[in-house]
Amino acid sequence: MAFEYPGDGALDYFPCRYGKSKLLFRGPRRALEGEFIAAMGGTETYGKFVAEPWPALLEAHLGRPVVNFGVLNAGIDVFLQEPQLATTSKAAKLTVIQLLGAQNMSNRFYAVHPRRNDRFLRASNQMRVMFRGIDFTEFNFTRHMLGALKERAPERFEALALELQTSWVQRMKALLAKVEGVKILLWMGDYHMPDLTDPLGPEPLLVSEAMVDELRPHASEVLRVEPTLMARCAGTAGMQFSALEEPAAAMVPGPMVHREIADALAPVVKRYL
Repeated sequence: MAFEYPGDGALDYFPCRYGKSKLLFRGPRRALEGEFIAAMGGTETYGKFVAEPWPALLEAHLGRPVVNFGVLNAGIDVFLQEPQLATTSKAAKLTVIQLLGAQNMSNRFYAVHPRRNDRFLRASNQMRVMFRGIDFTEFNFTRHMLGALKERAPERFEALALELQTSWVQRMKALLAKVEGVKILLWMGDYHMPDLTDPLGPEPLLVSEAMVDELRPHASEVLRVEPTLMARCAGTAGMQFSALEEPAAAMVPGPMVHREIADALAPVVKRYL
């Protein structure tokens, strides 16, 4: 998701940093002490356009701090390369990790921005040979690029998708090895309105049940939350954004989806407290 700059009427996310990290998380900044819970993830965990994202709602359920380590436009690479990760997870009582899509990470076919992982930087020579005739200078974002490649060269796209899926499993295992303590994987199902379903497949993009099964031995628990049709159809109701931001707001989960995620997580987290 490529949404960063607030416009008129936008929420104040109180962006903050922790320790020596260069990443901007959603604030207000919290003290990383006591029995707090860490919530790691991308734009969905950050809660773009939503006053109370699921980490805040989970905190209300539990009566203890839930620190939002969501990063806008993040892929696995953001967290895997974050030096503060081990320190943060060691201090936390437990960590909830949102499963992110496989499209936003560097691989042997293409490179992404090190912090804004949805940004496509360049294609490798192998990628250019595989998709000969494609002008990669027309792409700025991974989702746009992959959608175009699937449409123009579906058979070759399948080979690229397999590479991304294999890399995703390897990176997730490496990430889980870095996170200490109890680890709950949050597998958030597709939250788009039915008429906005992505041609690349449901969120998280290119992540299958078989891939998640490979991670189960490395996590304390995997929780799959499928937003109800009512929550998906709520669209942008209850979200805060400027007129220019309405198309972007329609692409991220709304308050009802966040509420369903928090409601599903609460009893699972409580078992480990």
